[in-house]
Amino acid sequence: MPRQNRVLPTGEIVAHPARGLMMGNRGCLHDAEGQLGRARWRSRAWICCLLSFRDRRRPIMAPGRYTEMFFLDEAVALAAGHRPCAECRRAAFTAYRDAAETGARAPEIDALLHAQRLGPRDSARPADLPDGTFVLAGQTPHLVHSAALHPYAPEGYGPAMPLPDLPLPVLTPALSRRALGAGYRPVLAPLAAARRAD
Repeated sequence: MPRQNRVLPTGEIVAHPARGLMMGNRGCLHDAEGQLGRARWRSRAWICCLLSFRDRRRPIMAPGRYTEMFFLDEAVALAAGHRPCAECRRAAFTAYRDAAETGARAPEIDALLHAQRLGPRDSARPADLPDGTFVLAGQTPHLVHSAALHPYAPEGYGPAMPLPDLPLPVLTPALSRRALGAGYRPVLAPLAAARRAD
């Protein structure tokens, strides 16, 4: 039975067997049996990490330690409100900070992102959003990339679809959108080709 530690672009944490390309945390959210309680964060530092770093090994959901969460890729982590880790992904964190033009240290960035996670969602036309942004089309998160929408599922992206010419709810926080718009390139899972018209 999979653990409840897979994060969706909406920020929801679900049980799913797929693990993805990135790991992260929001503090300790699980009990001694490895079950999540009601809290979905214990720290404002929502980070996105490498799956392995300096040969460190630890059991998943060890009692009293942070709850390891997994993302399909970094674009999902950014949409969920996470940022690059300043330790295991120092170069990515610096690139993100510089692209977002904050000049801020990690705790200040965390405070900005936390306020945006708690605030209302924006709406925008997908064509006006930078690559790497997530929007909601119906009930399904979609990645904006290469002038197309790519429907998200925990195991990967579906075939690309044309961009609709109407505003959609935007999942990716404004600070991360600013970084993406200024050239920050997140780690992405493989994207499927466009759906063929028969």
